[in-house]
Amino acid sequence: MELRQLRYFVAVAEELNFGRAAGRLLIAGPSLSQQIKALERDLGVRLFDRDRRSVSLTPAGAALLADARALVERADELRHRARRLSGSEPVRLGYVNWLPPDLGARTAAVARVHVDAWVAPSHTQAARVADGGLDLAVCWVRARDLEQRGLRAQLIGADRLYALAAGQDTGDVPAAETGVLLDDDLTSWSSWNVYAEELAGRTGARAVRVSDGGITGPAFFDHVRRCDRPIVNSPKGQSASLPPDLVRRQIVAPEVYWTWSLVWRRGEDRTSVLNVVQALRPDRDFGIHSADAWLPEDDPHRR
Repeated sequence: MELRQLRYFVAVAEELNFGRAAGRLLIAGPSLSQQIKALERDLGVRLFDRDRRSVSLTPAGAALLADARALVERADELRHRARRLSGSEPVRLGYVNWLPPDLGARTAAVARVHVDAWVAPSHTQAARVADGGLDLAVCWVRARDLEQRGLRAQLIGADRLYALAAGQDTGDVPAAETGVLLDDDLTSWSSWNVYAEELAGRTGARAVRVSDGGITGPAFFDHVRRCDRPIVNSPKGQSASLPPDLVRRQIVAPEVYWTWSLVWRRGEDRTSVLNVVQALRPDRDFGIHSADAWLPEDDPHRR
């Protein structure tokens, strides 16, 4: 039995999906499956019941999970303590889908920044910083989130959102004449739904509820084709290539912005983490304070 196998066991138990767990661990799916089988042989028990459609913990797996998680956490604590003593512990940075393009150049002189490979929604990344799983995260947060989780934030970037529409008209479109999608999957789209609901309520945009994860990707493009008005594009779709039958239209009256915050724990006192915060301090407001800009009422960077 190896520590990495216990780490794999915990990841699969948390995800209950071998594909997602493999992506989180940055290993191939077949390799993960083989390592779990090897661990089961070493322990002499079956940890998971699995078929083509589902994965679930066996009674033995459920009974051993807490001990396995504790061993992994103790090993991580030991590793982190050793790195602190040697002065080589990296600063762990999580993100959603956007990072400053010059992140490495700006932080190289002050700390060793490790960008966490587990890409997760904003509310998840903020929670990971709060509970110590990450040192920093780039995400969307509200002032109330910072207060509830004991976090601080500084503006690190902003996207001006645009709308997508079918047809040939590429002219500006008032926010009140757009639609904005809200998805029933709160695990993935909690932050976006909060933002989108306020956008609709404040600007008159039409809220359109969906249940297919169609906030991005091909499903989003299909929603655009079916709707009778331009649909606001989420930050996760900002850089996506457009199908030839769809066009971008700038949103005006008001201009709609989504902010990216760098968040860290309120009591943080490690020099390496604070040096990264300082290195990433912006020298501009990215347009969010212009007279025509719109931000949610509880955005921490709103004036």
